Amino acid sequence: MKEILAYLFEYKSLTRERAKEVLMQISRGMYSDVEIAAFITVYLMRSITLPELSGFREALIELCVPVDLHPFSVIDIVGTGGDGKNTFNISTLSCFIVAGAGQRVAKHGNYGATSISGASNVMEMHGYRFSPDNLKLKREVEEANICFMHAPLFHPALKVVAPIRKNIGIRTFFNMLGPMVNPALPDVQVVGVYNLEMARIYSYMLQQSGKKFTIVHGLDGYDEISLTGDTKVITNDGEKVYAPEELGKRMVAAQDIYGGPTTQEAAKLFLNILKGEGTWAQNAVVLANAAVALLATGHFEDYEHCYQLAVESLDSGRAYGCFQKLMSLQ
Repeated sequence: MKEILAYLFEYKSLTRERAKEVLMQISRGMYSDVEIAAFITVYLMRSITLPELSGFREALIELCVPVDLHPFSVIDIVGTGGDGKNTFNISTLSCFIVAGAGQRVAKHGNYGATSISGASNVMEMHGYRFSPDNLKLKREVEEANICFMHAPLFHPALKVVAPIRKNIGIRTFFNMLGPMVNPALPDVQVVGVYNLEMARIYSYMLQQSGKKFTIVHGLDGYDEISLTGDTKVITNDGEKVYAPEELGKRMVAAQDIYGGPTTQEAAKLFLNILKGEGTWAQNAVVLANAAVALLATGHFEDYEHCYQLAVESLDSGRAYGCFQKLMSLQ
């Protein structure tokens, strides 16, 4: 690692092959926490390159515990995190609304490293049992339309670096990797990113994959559709900036989507919204993200149709029904 760090400290970057090798060595426990922290810090001081990110991603995919959900076609909705906004669990709630609308979801998530409550925190608080068991996950998708994969169980490297990331407490390149390494290899991906540079990198990588994708970035710094300002949306077909009124009927204030000061508060808020007891602003943000995800599948004509499907999923209780069914399978 000393040789690698010396090389990087000279403002050089790794090739895709070398980046892959380093991350595989990290996952095998070949470096100390101090060495890994120093390595991560390099990328807090400069932007990661596309070859480096590609190499890191290849390592995680090669080492991961694979998940086969065929014959189901699945979607994942995930934010990179790291935007520092501490919103409630918008992506995870959107996943249940999408599931309630009839689309199969393979949600990949982790504990919050830069926020109070990540997807894994809120799922665990409600009794979801993390497991790498393929049969369990497939049954959940079949019966509840959704399963949840706790990233460290499927990625040895993420388990190794988890306490280091938590101690650092700010976004790292692992925030960027999470959405790209879903072990179920979903057919459709909706990814929220915290800056435009990351949007461009994701766009390139996802274009190369040949899958259907949608990337969203709140231009005021959110890694999701926040409705607090304009949103850039990038798909296989191009990119466009949308006003809050176009996606969620009206603008909301930042305090309206605050996630709370504790994981307990975040979990309570999550359940209230899923039960249909959220505020207008909370519902609007979740519905907008779910509608964009439904549109990304290519199964529906236009955004307005998708938005109405999302509304029906929440208002009818089908989204909450998917959640209840999933929890009954634990």
